[in-house]
Amino acid sequence: MNSNTFRMPVRRSAAAATVAVLAVGPVLLAAPAAHATGGEGRATAVVLRTGLDVSLLDKTVNVPVRASLNEVQAPKSENETALSVKVQGAENGKPVDILKADVATSEATVDEKKAEGRVNLVKARVHVPGLPLLSLIEVEKVTSKALCEVGKQPVAESNVLGHVTVLGKKTTLSAAGRTQVTVPKVGEVTLDLSRTSTTSRTAAATALELDVEVNPLKLGVAEVKGKVTLAEATCETPEGTKPTEKPTEKPTERPTQQPTDRPSEQPEPSAEPSDDSGITTNNGGGVPTQNLAETGGSSTTPYIAAGALALVVAGGGALALTRSRARARG
Repeated sequence: MNSNTFRMPVRRSAAAATVAVLAVGPVLLAAPAAHATGGEGRATAVVLRTGLDVSLLDKTVNVPVRASLNEVQAPKSENETALSVKVQGAENGKPVDILKADVATSEATVDEKKAEGRVNLVKARVHVPGLPLLSLIEVEKVTSKALCEVGKQPVAESNVLGHVTVLGKKTTLSAAGRTQVTVPKVGEVTLDLSRTSTTSRTAAATALELDVEVNPLKLGVAEVKGKVTLAEATCETPEGTKPTEKPTEKPTERPTQQPTDRPSEQPEPSAEPSDDSGITTNNGGGVPTQNLAETGGSSTTPYIAAGALALVVAGGGALALTRSRARARG
Protein backbone atom coordinates (compact mmCIF):
# COMPACT_ATOMS: atom_id res chain seq x y z
CA MET A 1 0.00 0.00 0.00
CA ASN A 2 1.32 3.36 -0.96
CA SER A 3 1.80 5.76 1.95
CA ASN A 4 0.88 9.43 1.65
CA THR A 5 3.63 11.92 2.51
CA PHE A 6 2.49 15.42 3.50
CA ARG A 7 5.42 17.84 3.19
CA MET A 8 5.79 20.93 5.37
CA PRO A 9 5.01 24.25 3.58
CA VAL A 10 8.63 25.31 2.92
CA ARG A 11 7.64 27.99 0.42
CA ARG A 12 5.57 29.71 3.09
CA SER A 13 8.66 30.00 5.32
CA ALA A 14 10.65 31.47 2.41
CA ALA A 15 7.90 34.00 1.72
CA ALA A 16 7.93 35.04 5.39
CA ALA A 17 11.69 35.58 5.21
CA THR A 18 11.21 37.75 2.11
CA VAL A 19 8.73 39.89 4.02
CA ALA A 20 11.24 40.31 6.85
CA VAL A 21 14.01 41.43 4.46
CA LEU A 22 11.78 43.98 2.74
CA ALA A 23 10.63 45.28 6.10
CA VAL A 24 14.19 46.27 7.07
CA GLY A 25 14.78 47.79 3.64
CA PRO A 26 14.48 51.44 4.86
CA VAL A 27 17.22 50.80 7.40
CA LEU A 28 19.56 49.43 4.77
CA LEU A 29 18.92 52.48 2.54
CA ALA A 30 19.69 55.03 5.24
CA ALA A 31 22.30 57.72 4.50
CA PRO A 32 25.94 56.78 5.24
CA ALA A 33 27.72 58.41 8.16
CA ALA A 34 29.48 61.71 7.41
CA HIS A 35 33.27 61.77 7.46
CA ALA A 36 35.61 64.74 7.59
CA THR A 37 36.86 64.58 4.03
CA GLY A 38 37.01 68.30 3.48
CA GLY A 39 40.26 70.28 3.41
CA GLU A 40 41.75 71.76 6.57
CA GLY A 41 41.43 75.44 7.29
CA ARG A 42 44.46 77.70 7.59
CA ALA A 43 45.42 80.70 9.70
CA THR A 44 48.49 82.90 10.09
CA ALA A 45 49.50 85.70 12.43
CA VAL A 46 52.59 87.89 12.63
CA VAL A 47 53.45 90.83 14.86
CA LEU A 48 56.10 92.36 12.56
CA ARG A 49 57.52 91.61 9.14
CA THR A 50 60.23 93.63 7.39
CA GLY A 51 61.41 93.66 3.79
CA LEU A 52 64.12 96.34 3.85
CA ASP A 53 67.20 96.99 1.76
CA VAL A 54 69.97 98.82 3.60
CA SER A 55 72.76 100.50 1.61
CA LEU A 56 75.93 101.55 3.41
CA LEU A 57 78.76 103.86 2.37
CA ASP A 58 77.18 105.32 -0.75
CA LYS A 59 75.72 101.95 -1.76
CA THR A 60 79.05 100.17 -1.75
CA VAL A 61 77.59 97.67 0.73
CA ASN A 62 74.03 96.34 0.44
CA VAL A 63 72.46 94.48 3.34
CA PRO A 64 68.96 92.98 3.02
CA VAL A 65 66.97 93.03 6.26
CA ARG A 66 64.32 90.27 6.30
CA ALA A 67 62.99 89.82 9.79
CA SER A 68 59.78 88.76 11.49
CA LEU A 69 58.53 88.63 15.05
CA ASN A 70 56.10 86.05 16.41
CA GLU A 71 55.13 84.67 13.02
CA VAL A 72 52.91 81.61 13.44
CA GLN A 73 50.66 79.52 11.22
CA ALA A 74 48.20 76.66 11.59
CA PRO A 75 46.66 73.84 10.92
CA LYS A 76 48.69 73.12 14.08
CA SER A 77 47.61 75.82 16.53
CA GLU A 78 50.45 78.04 17.71
CA ASN A 79 51.11 81.20 19.68
CA GLU A 80 54.18 83.36 20.34
CA THR A 81 54.91 86.14 22.82
CA ALA A 82 58.45 87.36 22.07
CA LEU A 83 58.92 91.11 22.77
CA SER A 84 61.86 92.03 20.52
CA VAL A 85 63.73 91.08 17.36
CA LYS A 86 67.32 91.95 16.38
CA VAL A 87 69.18 91.92 13.10
CA GLN A 88 72.93 91.70 12.67
CA GLY A 89 75.34 93.57 10.37
CA ALA A 90 73.00 96.27 9.10
CA GLU A 91 74.61 99.12 11.01
CA ASN A 92 78.42 98.95 10.89
CA GLY A 93 78.30 95.32 12.00
CA LYS A 94 76.32 96.11 15.13
CA PRO A 95 73.01 94.43 16.05
CA VAL A 96 69.90 96.53 15.67
CA ASP A 97 66.66 96.09 17.62
CA ILE A 98 64.12 96.32 14.84
CA LEU A 99 61.18 96.12 17.26
CA LYS A 100 60.62 96.35 21.01
CA ALA A 101 57.22 96.11 22.71
CA ASP A 102 55.60 95.76 26.11
CA VAL A 103 53.14 93.21 24.72
CA ALA A 104 53.52 91.30 21.45
CA THR A 105 51.35 88.23 20.96
CA SER A 106 50.27 86.28 17.91
CA GLU A 107 47.96 83.27 17.76
CA ALA A 108 46.78 80.97 14.96
CA THR A 109 44.16 78.29 15.65
CA VAL A 110 42.33 75.86 13.38
CA ASP A 111 39.73 73.17 14.01
CA GLU A 112 37.00 71.56 11.89
CA LYS A 113 34.62 74.48 12.49
CA LYS A 114 36.81 77.57 12.16
CA ALA A 115 40.23 79.08 11.46
CA GLU A 116 41.39 82.22 13.26
CA GLY A 117 44.45 84.46 13.38
CA ARG A 118 44.95 87.12 16.10
CA VAL A 119 47.64 89.71 16.83
CA ASN A 120 47.95 92.11 19.76
CA LEU A 121 50.74 94.70 20.06
CA VAL A 122 51.09 97.26 22.88
CA LYS A 123 53.61 100.12 23.23
CA ALA A 124 55.72 99.13 20.26
CA ARG A 125 58.75 100.96 18.81
CA VAL A 126 60.23 100.15 15.39
CA HIS A 127 63.81 101.14 14.49
CA VAL A 128 65.73 100.92 11.22
CA PRO A 129 69.50 101.04 10.61
CA GLY A 130 70.92 104.56 10.29
CA LEU A 131 68.52 106.02 12.87
CA PRO A 132 69.79 104.70 16.20
CA LEU A 133 68.19 107.44 18.28
CA LEU A 134 64.96 107.99 16.35
CA SER A 135 62.09 105.53 16.03
CA LEU A 136 60.68 104.89 12.61
CA ILE A 137 57.24 104.53 14.25
CA GLU A 138 55.81 104.27 17.75
CA VAL A 139 52.28 102.97 18.41
CA GLU A 140 50.19 102.77 21.56
CA LYS A 141 48.18 99.68 20.62
CA VAL A 142 47.34 97.81 17.44
CA THR A 143 45.24 94.66 16.94
CA SER A 144 44.24 92.48 14.01
CA LYS A 145 41.86 89.56 13.74
CA ALA A 146 40.87 87.28 10.85
CA LEU A 147 38.06 84.78 11.56
CA CYS A 148 36.80 82.16 9.08
CA GLU A 149 33.92 80.00 10.35
CA VAL A 150 32.19 77.21 8.45
CA GLY A 151 28.87 78.41 7.08
CA LYS A 152 29.57 82.09 7.80
CA GLN A 153 31.09 85.03 5.95
CA PRO A 154 34.76 85.52 6.93
CA VAL A 155 35.53 88.54 9.11
CA ALA A 156 38.64 90.77 9.06
CA GLU A 157 39.24 93.50 11.65
CA SER A 158 42.16 95.73 12.56
CA ASN A 159 42.47 98.68 14.91
CA VAL A 160 45.09 101.30 15.72
CA LEU A 161 44.36 102.80 19.12
CA GLY A 162 46.00 105.74 20.86
CA HIS A 163 48.70 108.00 19.46
CA VAL A 164 51.06 107.24 16.56
CA THR A 165 54.46 108.87 16.13
CA VAL A 166 56.34 108.66 12.80
CA LEU A 167 59.98 109.79 12.62
CA GLY A 168 59.46 111.72 15.85
CA LYS A 169 56.24 113.46 14.67
CA LYS A 170 52.81 112.77 16.19
CA THR A 171 50.60 111.79 13.32
CA THR A 172 46.87 111.59 12.74
CA LEU A 173 46.21 108.66 10.47
CA SER A 174 43.60 108.81 7.76
CA ALA A 175 40.95 106.11 7.93
CA ALA A 176 40.16 106.47 4.22
CA GLY A 177 43.44 106.06 2.40
CA ARG A 178 47.14 106.60 2.83
CA THR A 179 48.94 108.97 5.16
CA GLN A 180 52.31 110.40 4.16
CA VAL A 181 54.80 111.74 6.67
CA THR A 182 57.91 113.61 5.51
CA VAL A 183 60.69 114.77 7.81
CA PRO A 184 63.26 117.00 6.10
CA LYS A 185 66.82 115.65 6.04
CA VAL A 186 65.59 112.39 7.52
CA GLY A 187 63.21 110.61 5.23
CA GLU A 188 59.67 109.82 4.18
CA VAL A 189 57.17 107.26 5.36
CA THR A 190 53.80 106.41 3.77
CA LEU A 191 51.33 104.52 5.94
CA ASP A 192 48.32 102.37 5.01
CA LEU A 193 45.96 102.13 7.98
CA SER A 194 43.83 99.13 8.83
CA ARG A 195 43.86 97.29 5.53
CA THR A 196 41.30 94.46 5.40
CA SER A 197 39.99 92.16 2.71
CA THR A 198 37.58 89.20 2.57
CA THR A 199 36.34 86.64 0.07
CA SER A 200 33.79 83.85 0.41
CA ARG A 201 36.38 81.68 2.22
CA THR A 202 39.30 83.92 3.24
CA ALA A 203 40.02 87.02 5.30
CA ALA A 204 43.10 89.18 5.88
CA ALA A 205 43.73 92.12 8.18
CA THR A 206 46.80 94.37 8.53
CA ALA A 207 46.86 97.10 11.16
CA LEU A 208 49.69 99.12 9.58
CA GLU A 209 51.81 98.85 6.46
CA LEU A 210 54.66 101.33 5.97
CA ASP A 211 56.51 102.25 2.80
CA VAL A 212 59.86 103.50 4.07
CA GLU A 213 62.53 105.67 2.46
CA VAL A 214 65.12 106.99 4.88
CA ASN A 215 68.45 108.74 4.15
CA PRO A 216 69.53 110.76 7.21
CA LEU A 217 70.96 114.12 6.17
CA LYS A 218 71.62 112.49 2.79
CA LEU A 219 75.11 111.72 3.95
CA GLY A 220 75.14 108.31 2.29
CA VAL A 221 76.01 106.66 5.58
CA ALA A 222 72.89 104.50 5.52
CA GLU A 223 69.96 104.50 3.13
CA VAL A 224 66.93 102.34 3.88
CA LYS A 225 64.09 101.43 1.51
CA GLY A 226 61.36 98.88 1.74
CA LYS A 227 58.26 97.82 3.68
CA VAL A 228 57.38 97.24 7.31
CA THR A 229 54.16 95.42 8.27
CA LEU A 230 52.65 95.53 11.75
CA ALA A 231 49.98 93.16 13.08
CA GLU A 232 48.87 90.95 10.18
CA ALA A 233 46.38 88.08 10.45
CA THR A 234 44.86 85.81 7.79
CA CYS A 235 42.53 82.81 7.67
CA GLU A 236 40.94 80.32 5.29
CA THR A 237 37.67 78.55 6.10
CA PRO A 238 37.79 74.77 6.64
CA GLU A 239 35.70 72.86 4.13
CA GLY A 240 33.90 71.15 6.99
CA THR A 241 32.38 67.63 6.82
CA LYS A 242 30.57 65.96 3.95
CA PRO A 243 29.31 62.43 3.20
CA THR A 244 31.78 60.20 1.40
CA GLU A 245 29.01 59.16 -1.00
CA LYS A 246 25.60 60.51 -1.95
CA PRO A 247 22.80 58.90 0.08
CA THR A 248 19.40 58.07 -1.35
CA GLU A 249 17.09 61.07 -1.35
CA LYS A 250 14.42 59.31 0.69
CA PRO A 251 14.51 55.80 2.22
CA THR A 252 11.75 53.47 1.00
CA GLU A 253 9.02 53.32 3.62
CA ARG A 254 7.28 50.21 2.27
CA PRO A 255 8.33 47.26 0.10
CA THR A 256 7.83 48.14 -3.57
CA GLN A 257 6.07 44.80 -4.15
CA GLN A 258 3.72 43.16 -1.70
CA PRO A 259 4.85 39.57 -1.09
CA THR A 260 2.23 36.82 -0.78
CA ASP A 261 2.13 33.97 1.66
CA ARG A 262 1.65 31.55 -1.22
CA PRO A 263 4.03 31.52 -4.21
CA SER A 264 2.29 31.95 -7.56
CA GLU A 265 4.21 29.26 -9.42
CA GLN A 266 2.51 26.10 -8.01
CA PRO A 267 -0.33 25.38 -5.59
CA GLU A 268 0.88 24.54 -2.10
CA PRO A 269 -0.06 21.12 -0.66
CA SER A 270 -2.13 21.39 2.50
CA ALA A 271 -2.13 19.16 5.54
CA GLU A 272 -5.67 17.92 4.74
CA PRO A 273 -6.34 16.91 1.12
CA SER A 274 -9.54 18.19 -0.46
CA ASP A 275 -11.46 17.38 -3.58
CA ASP A 276 -9.72 20.10 -5.61
CA SER A 277 -6.08 19.63 -4.55
CA GLY A 278 -3.41 17.12 -5.57
CA ILE A 279 -1.88 14.47 -3.30
CA THR A 280 1.78 13.53 -3.38
CA THR A 281 2.27 9.78 -2.96
CA ASN A 282 5.31 7.77 -2.19
CA ASN A 283 5.01 5.71 -5.37
CA GLY A 284 8.66 5.54 -6.23
CA GLY A 285 8.55 8.47 -8.64
CA GLY A 286 8.91 12.23 -8.46
CA VAL A 287 5.53 12.97 -10.13
CA PRO A 288 2.40 13.11 -7.93
CA THR A 289 -0.49 10.70 -8.76
CA GLN A 290 -3.41 12.02 -10.76
CA ASN A 291 -6.01 13.97 -8.84
CA LEU A 292 -8.62 11.42 -7.72
CA ALA A 293 -11.39 13.96 -7.92
CA GLU A 294 -11.18 13.92 -11.73
CA THR A 295 -12.22 10.15 -11.84
CA GLY A 296 -14.95 10.44 -9.22
CA GLY A 297 -12.98 8.65 -6.54
CA SER A 298 -12.03 9.80 -3.08
CA SER A 299 -10.32 8.50 0.03
CA THR A 300 -13.55 6.56 1.07
CA THR A 301 -13.78 4.59 -2.16
CA PRO A 302 -12.17 1.35 -0.76
CA TYR A 303 -14.62 1.28 2.15
CA ILE A 304 -17.64 1.78 -0.07
CA ALA A 305 -16.47 -1.01 -2.38
CA ALA A 306 -15.95 -3.41 0.56
CA GLY A 307 -19.44 -2.67 1.91
CA ALA A 308 -21.01 -3.26 -1.50
CA LEU A 309 -19.20 -6.58 -1.83
CA ALA A 310 -20.44 -7.67 1.59
CA LEU A 311 -24.03 -6.83 0.60
CA VAL A 312 -23.69 -8.83 -2.64
CA VAL A 313 -22.34 -11.83 -0.74
CA ALA A 314 -25.11 -11.60 1.87
CA GLY A 315 -27.80 -11.28 -0.83
CA GLY A 316 -26.45 -14.27 -2.69
CA GLY A 317 -26.50 -16.37 0.46
CA ALA A 318 -30.09 -15.38 1.25
CA LEU A 319 -31.22 -16.25 -2.29
CA ALA A 320 -29.57 -19.67 -2.12
CA LEU A 321 -31.26 -20.39 1.25
CA THR A 322 -34.68 -19.41 -0.09
CA ARG A 323 -34.40 -21.67 -3.08
CA SER A 324 -33.27 -24.59 -0.89
CA ARG A 325 -36.35 -24.29 1.36
CA ALA A 326 -38.65 -24.10 -1.67
CA ARG A 327 -37.33 -27.38 -3.01
CA ALA A 328 -37.77 -29.04 0.34
CA ARG A 329 -41.47 -28.08 0.51
CA GLY A 330 -42.23 -29.00 -3.05
